[in-house]
Amino acid sequence: MRKNNTGTDNSGDGNSGNWNSGDWNSGDWNSGNWNSGNWNSGDKNSGYRNSGDKNSGDRNSGNENSGDWNSGIFNTDEPKMRAFNKECDMTMSEWISSDRYIHFNIPLNVWQNEGGMTSKEKKEIDGWEQTGGYLKTLEYKEAWAEWWKENKSDKMIKKIKRLPNFDTDIFEEITGIKIDESKNLIELSNGEKVSEETIREALEFVAKSKN
Repeated sequence: MRKNNTGTDNSGDGNSGNWNSGDWNSGDWNSGNWNSGNWNSGDKNSGYRNSGDKNSGDRNSGNENSGDWNSGIFNTDEPKMRAFNKECDMTMSEWISSDRYIHFNIPLNVWQNEGGMTSKEKKEIDGWEQTGGYLKTLEYKEAWAEWWKENKSDKMIKKIKRLPNFDTDIFEEITGIKIDESKNLIELSNGEKVSEETIREALEFVAKSKN
């Protein structure tokens, strides 16, 4: 019998909130012990979405960090973020508050109608006859493909290309989405190829610096 829980679906003792696993958690969806905040994994975290132990702040990976978005131990500031395998000139917080930020809200599930179900799905899924289909859980790249069907546009392609350090090959490797830049690449004297968008941004930066 679990004791002293306030909330629902808690596993452990002394929890305040919902869906906690562990003991003495305040908040929701915590895994571990003595966590204050939500979606923490680890022990004695204060803040939100921390992975590791004894973190103060939000979205830290590692241990004993004070600050946000840190990976490692005993960090008090917020580091420059990495994007497309390279370090950027901005922090994660700065990117989120900039006009280059995109919230990729990829779907976890889609409704699969009876007509779109495979024979295997009809054998393995219970109750689809009554509902006329079922709620399908998507694989990672399936989720990206579903998001792309709803969001593909020239405007979105331009926004994606403005992501810090954007690399079309890495983006495709992770998401399965091909953002074709081949028609917009310009080869420099050193052999390096850059997009027209990158050159335009550089020229705009120089122009602003002169003003």
